[in-house]
Amino acid sequence: MFGWKCFQWSRVPADSFPSRHRTFSLPSPLPKWPLGQGFGTGRINIGELEVIQVTKFEYIWDCNFRNSTVAFYKPIDIPDGFRNLGYYCQSSDCSSSLGFVLVAREVISPLDNIVIQHHSPALLNPLDYRLVWSSNDGLNETCNGSGCFWFPNPPQGYESMGFVVTNTLDKPELDQVWCVRADLTDRCETYRLLLDTKSSFSFRVWDIRPSHRGMIGKGVNLGTFFCSSFSGSIGEHLNIACLKNLNPSLHAMPNLDQIHAVVSHYGPTFIFHPDEIYLPSSVSWFFTNGARLYKRGELAGEPIESSGSNLPANGTNDDAYWIDLPIDNKSELVKRGNIESSVLYVHVKPALGGTFTDIVFWIFCPFNGPGTLKLCNTNIPLGKIGQHLCDWEHVTLRISNFTGELSCMYFSQHSGGKWVDASNLEFIEGNKAIVYSSRNGHANFPHPGSFIQGSKKLGVGITNDTAYSNYRVDSSVRYEIVSAEYLGNGVVKEPCWLLFMRKWGPKVSYSIRNKLDQIVNRLPVVIGCRMKNAVYKLPAELYGEDGPTGPKEKNYWVGDERS
Repeated sequence: MFGWKCFQWSRVPADSFPSRHRTFSLPSPLPKWPLGQGFGTGRINIGELEVIQVTKFEYIWDCNFRNSTVAFYKPIDIPDGFRNLGYYCQSSDCSSSLGFVLVAREVISPLDNIVIQHHSPALLNPLDYRLVWSSNDGLNETCNGSGCFWFPNPPQGYESMGFVVTNTLDKPELDQVWCVRADLTDRCETYRLLLDTKSSFSFRVWDIRPSHRGMIGKGVNLGTFFCSSFSGSIGEHLNIACLKNLNPSLHAMPNLDQIHAVVSHYGPTFIFHPDEIYLPSSVSWFFTNGARLYKRGELAGEPIESSGSNLPANGTNDDAYWIDLPIDNKSELVKRGNIESSVLYVHVKPALGGTFTDIVFWIFCPFNGPGTLKLCNTNIPLGKIGQHLCDWEHVTLRISNFTGELSCMYFSQHSGGKWVDASNLEFIEGNKAIVYSSRNGHANFPHPGSFIQGSKKLGVGITNDTAYSNYRVDSSVRYEIVSAEYLGNGVVKEPCWLLFMRKWGPKVSYSIRNKLDQIVNRLPVVIGCRMKNAVYKLPAELYGEDGPTGPKEKNYWVGDERS
């Protein structure tokens, strides 16, 4: 989920950290959120522990490798009673002020208001430290003094949560970090490589994240890092852990009033290409204008009620039913959508153990247009290849439940997508980001331009062209909350069409290979062979018309976004 981690510098002398680091803050101050339980209060109860974010740090050491500085810091100004769990690092490649580490304290049970009687306390000091790596071991890169990395050896039944960094070979004091009782922790995994010295004294540093993520995942991101002097790999088993939220109430998640306030404050504006033909519409407009429900084995379809009330609910994606266009001359009109009716359909769900909220904005287009193949510097229209009925795309805002601050944003792009840090977004008004939708395909991007899905090295792929225009939908005012399961039954009523788990469009298969072979075979042999390897890795949706499933059938309805 998270990209490079960064933070706001505070109470640290200006000459004590690398000048390459920049800071970022959202364009506008945060509003005062409506009253609730724990959302935006700065503290979150996760069972036997209460955690808060610390964003003030003391510089320890940095290393410049391949023109990128990775620096390491000690959390400071920790409130009384709270314990540090690990140190912090960041890369100079980022410009965000949203970095943090969590500190924790043991608390009274939220369930029975008495101290939980357990055989051992929730937090203990490590028994000792083991030196993982020192820059004195032969690193030839540009470093600011010495950097020593220490692993805290936990007591039996406890887990270490992060590392300690010093600028001398003197062992740290035992109270520099604390270990957490194992039953209060969850597994974490390496996510992104931040530093690799690639020397005979190899040293690597990774960003980390909980292994169990998504709507039901309990893992809590601490903001710490993992390091190793061995040749580890992404996803390896780690000797440090993350926290686990064992408080079933998820009290820091926003209530319904707070959700509306967050959407009003952050709701992005979707901007479509000025030459876009296939614009979005509301689902009810699509149904009202003649969309029909078909059943396998029956030739005639039936009209769909504007609310979707006659669609078969739940079930599985078994091809027994599907949605298709009107049977009269309105089909071309319906394909073009109706942007005036369009709204964003909002799904709200817990993320990272309920310490963040994911607000997912789904947008519906009645038709997805054909693709364009980029071959070196030539754009080749692909006719009907890539087109299909109905298109569901989405973006996700990840909001900190500590502060209500926007952390990052996910942009869906056909069958994949990417997370983008808040510092790399383009804002149109206040803290409302812009989403640029690509022409015909409606893939989402944070900036205008032409983006290739395929092989950038060979210059082969499907083009996604985005540009500024007056075709836009402001989700901060044009939205409908369709699901927020954590609020309980009856708080948000899911629309009938959301429970339709089959295809929103018929399946029409045809071969893309013959057309692509004709293009590739006209090229020189060596170039043609390379092109084939890239072309045949293009998105699966190019190999036939196949209507997508609805939002609730997607894996990331419950799970975490792909990244």
